[in-house]
Amino acid sequence: MLRSLSIQNYALIEQLNIDFEGGFSVITGETGAGKSIILGAIGLLLGQRADVKSIRANASKCIIEAHFDISAYGMHPFFDEHELDYDDECILRRELYASGKSRAFINDTPASLAQMKELGEQLVDVHSQHQNLLLNKEGFQLNVLDILSHNDQAVSAYQKVYKEWKQAQNDLEVLIARAEQAKGDEDYIRFQLEQLDEARLDADEQEDLERESEVLSHAEEIKAGLYRAIQSLDADDGSLLELLKECRGGMDGLRGVYAPAGELADRLDAVYIELKDIVHEMSNAEEEVEFNPERLEEVNNRLNLIYSLQQKHRVATIGELLALADEYRTKLSVIASSDEDIEQMRQRCESLYRDVIRLAGGLTEARSRAACQVEQQMATRLMPLGMPNVRFVVEMGQRKEPGIHGMDTVTFLFSANKNGTLQNISSVASGGEIARVMLSVKAMIAGAVKLPTIIFDEIDTGVSGEIADRMADIMQEMGEGGRQVISITHLPQIAARGRVHYKVYKQDNENETNSHIRRLTDSERVEEIAHMLSGATLTDAALNNARVLLNSSR
Repeated sequence: MLRSLSIQNYALIEQLNIDFEGGFSVITGETGAGKSIILGAIGLLLGQRADVKSIRANASKCIIEAHFDISAYGMHPFFDEHELDYDDECILRRELYASGKSRAFINDTPASLAQMKELGEQLVDVHSQHQNLLLNKEGFQLNVLDILSHNDQAVSAYQKVYKEWKQAQNDLEVLIARAEQAKGDEDYIRFQLEQLDEARLDADEQEDLERESEVLSHAEEIKAGLYRAIQSLDADDGSLLELLKECRGGMDGLRGVYAPAGELADRLDAVYIELKDIVHEMSNAEEEVEFNPERLEEVNNRLNLIYSLQQKHRVATIGELLALADEYRTKLSVIASSDEDIEQMRQRCESLYRDVIRLAGGLTEARSRAACQVEQQMATRLMPLGMPNVRFVVEMGQRKEPGIHGMDTVTFLFSANKNGTLQNISSVASGGEIARVMLSVKAMIAGAVKLPTIIFDEIDTGVSGEIADRMADIMQEMGEGGRQVISITHLPQIAARGRVHYKVYKQDNENETNSHIRRLTDSERVEEIAHMLSGATLTDAALNNARVLLNSSR
């Protein structure tokens, strides 16, 4: 439960520190005093989005911090799941900066807004007037039945399978669409693959063919050049080899009288041998090079086929063409197996659908039992609230197809008048009736959910007199058994019932207006409730009435 709240530089609040107690407490104050500001600050601790405009003028940041006693609520799993330090005293803090940045902390550890929201939903239920509109929402009505049925695990199991079924349906649609598109392209893909396969491509052939084409195209020029070179090196008369042989012989003859001549003779001999080898290779090459128009045409035709395939498929190498052929083969394999894949996915969808229907049936049974409970409890709770002829019926129906909440449709039907026609509660209930219905729903839920703190923000709007007394009874009853209930109210009947009474007020100084909250003493409570009864002017009658209200509440 909420133990303390600290607010700094938020809207009209410069500095506020207040301690809270368990049981039923009340907060009063003039309209515009700052009650909604305090609720807004609590909302930030519960994960609501921040607005830099809410930072107090001329302040660089605002800080909101609350301490909760969570020792009795078994919240270890949340802290374990999010790897946060657990302590029986849980501290939530939000820091808003004028720059637009915002930071959140759980037990002084940085946390995300999603984490703070998830934890906040387990700590505090803030019920404001706009929440009365939830009565019109089918999701809320279903949730009421699930809470009373203790359906948490069953709902989680159903929604898990439901999401798997929806995903399988989506996957099936994707498979069918892909198969239809692929089958439409099958003839084209097969034709392209056949063309590539017929080419019998080799990854290394293009470079060899291009070299061969170059040689065949210049065969006569190459043979003539080789022949001239051979003649220069090794002709019968006056060739380079003949001259080199004579030079070597001359140096060899000087070997006995001139020592360096021997080394020069050896080197000339090596050159002679190398040139002879070159001549031999050139002769072989000259014999091998042959002008062959037929082979040249064959090579060029092969290259033209390769070039046309590369241009057609917008690639630069035979390797890429071979990779493309493999890709076509894979596509054809997928097309061939698509019917089998579709059938397997269809069977999975049908299996999951059967699980969805089975689990939804379990939810329906539990909700039907809870619906009877809701009808009985709501009638019992609403009759003392000025509705002696009330009828409250939970109408359940079935959807054509399962939804995220199951197969059930739920409508709360309501009639406050004798022999009145049952109609959707949002159509026939007045504002005051809606407030009483919602309070009764909250009280009913509170008995089934271990929620530490409930804050009612002017839920008593539209009621007065004896009805206000009865609503106060309900809130007082909810505050028993370790639960903390805080009611922001304008009704003296409800204000008098609180174990603790807080007052929100504004105070002006020379430069600005500040909102404050403080706990009232017994004598201050008498005066506050007397003001609520009679207005600004305190009368003895109002003071006496206030004392009577306070004494009767005790």
